Amino acid sequence: MNLEETRNNLDQLSGQEGMRWVAGNFRKAKFASSFGEEDQVITHLIASQGLAIDIFTLDTGRLFQETYDLIELTRRTYKIEIDVLFPDYTEVEKYVKTKGVNGFYDSVENRKECCSIRKIHPLNRALAGADIWITGLRKSQSANRQLMQKVEWSPEYNLIKYNPLFDWSDEDMRQYIDLHKVPVNTLHKKGFASIGCAPCTRAIAPGEDLRAGRWWWEGNAKECGLHETKATSTLS
Repeated sequence: MNLEETRNNLDQLSGQEGMRWVAGNFRKAKFASSFGEEDQVITHLIASQGLAIDIFTLDTGRLFQETYDLIELTRRTYKIEIDVLFPDYTEVEKYVKTKGVNGFYDSVENRKECCSIRKIHPLNRALAGADIWITGLRKSQSANRQLMQKVEWSPEYNLIKYNPLFDWSDEDMRQYIDLHKVPVNTLHKKGFASIGCAPCTRAIAPGEDLRAGRWWWEGNAKECGLHETKATSTLS
């Protein structure tokens, strides 16, 4: 299945319809969940329809306890398997030895290196052999993500990337979660909009960008590297 054909089909479909189409047209579809609200909606779409789509998550070793609790609650609620991938302990040990346990606060370079070790490298393993990569990205999450598309080509992983909820509004999310009683992270009720590693995430104030609480000591348009705007609309 090529990019153009995939986009022509998926751009016309709702998130629910699109997920069914992906499951029926790709041999190995993989969904990367960080257990945010968007990810929980997609998990519900997969589980409620019994779709043959693998679900995985990246355990950086520095997640909130509330996130770990949600992982187990999600497994029990939907009776599904969720693959958990960890960083290479030798890379983590080397980083801590040279940069310190909290060295990511010292510079953008240090922070990106930490993200690479704990997220990017495990993601490389997770996506090995995949035909399509499904994520919970929405364009309303940040200015950076408005530059992305529902269906893209990811040159780093040489596969198609599909964001089924890309056009969903915050209200769309709330309504779906409430209607289907989708389990979500309890930290959302405490002002945490986008939840990542505990040392790198804070609650946001009313009116702030949804991702303002991620790496708040840095500038705007921050990404860990999993979802840079390198993804393209074409194969060229």
